[in-house]
Amino acid sequence: MSDQHSAHQSFETLAIHAGNTADPLTGAVVPPIYQVSTYKQDGVGGLRGGYEYSRSANPTRTALEENLAALEGGRRGLAFASGLAAEDCLLRTLLSPGDHVVIPNDAYGGTFRLFAKVVSRWGVEWSVADTSDPSAVRAAITPRTKVIWVETPSNPLLGITDIAAVAEVARTAGAKLVVDNTFASPYLQQPLSLGADVVVHSLTKYMGGHSDVVGGGLVAADQALGEELAYHQNAMGAVAGPFDSWIVLRGIKTLAVRMDRHSENAGRVAEMLTAHPKVTKVLYPGLPDHPGHEVAAKQMRAFGGMVSFQVAGGEEAAVEVCNRAQLFTLGESLGGVESLIEHPGRMTHASVVGSALEVPADLVRLSVGIESGDDLLADLKQALG
Repeated sequence: MSDQHSAHQSFETLAIHAGNTADPLTGAVVPPIYQVSTYKQDGVGGLRGGYEYSRSANPTRTALEENLAALEGGRRGLAFASGLAAEDCLLRTLLSPGDHVVIPNDAYGGTFRLFAKVVSRWGVEWSVADTSDPSAVRAAITPRTKVIWVETPSNPLLGITDIAAVAEVARTAGAKLVVDNTFASPYLQQPLSLGADVVVHSLTKYMGGHSDVVGGGLVAADQALGEELAYHQNAMGAVAGPFDSWIVLRGIKTLAVRMDRHSENAGRVAEMLTAHPKVTKVLYPGLPDHPGHEVAAKQMRAFGGMVSFQVAGGEEAAVEVCNRAQLFTLGESLGGVESLIEHPGRMTHASVVGSALEVPADLVRLSVGIESGDDLLADLKQALG
């Protein structure tokens, strides 16, 4: 984090100012887009500001990385070309052939695919556990377990994991706890303060917030681990470009106010769906009857903008709801200012079909945007019929 910004400053202040120092040449209040590949050196080995080649470091990316570290309360932030690029770097840094990972039973489909189809090919084993139950996580650990992977809230079933409890399980086992904080964002939840070792983000989602950029991020609690991750980031090369870094930085400045509105609208949507006769189940941690509600209330500022629900009539009925929606755009991804609707079983989570992570066929997932809540409710009602 920049020396100019204190860890004691409020989140909203850090979101706008951390890493965003005025341009020393012009005084521009927004950091420039350093669209450059290489840098003039002051003599052989005399790097100006530590920059030599933009895969290794770029001033715009540095600004974003400092901002990420500040918002998550970590020692080192790193920005990547995508969320999965960040995950790949993390796993290849932490794991060796023969190691074992515990993953959630409701992980994001792309994360599952990375473990099942890519990482496993070089000798890393994995097993599935219900991470909402610390005893289930403990039971899944082997002597070779090096990483426990958590999503909370999870995608798409909105499961909640007690981060502090699982962090204790990880410490006892000598494993690293990785928390995918994409659904919550650091405004709603800060896993490092609860004992996690590394936070993962798809910056594409709430951090960017406008469906106009793809990016990923890691924040490490420990400086030494952060440096090791930085070494692999440079060696592997899937870095965030300067323009993408700049776009994410711009999005983060309004993260707090956006998340407040996302959460408010999602709460209204969840309440409406709960009372709808064609909805059989609503998955939202803000509902008092959600099994993870008390834990979520303890470790989150609010409950976020993601809502999933199951409909009467099965898979085809769920698909029809998605097709009939008008204001909710049928599309993958999430976290933008506009509302999205999708069928996870056929779209974002098709890769887990037939596995222990397969999602219900009658499930619909919503990314509730910041439009008028009344208009969103009206659209869902007509879509449900």
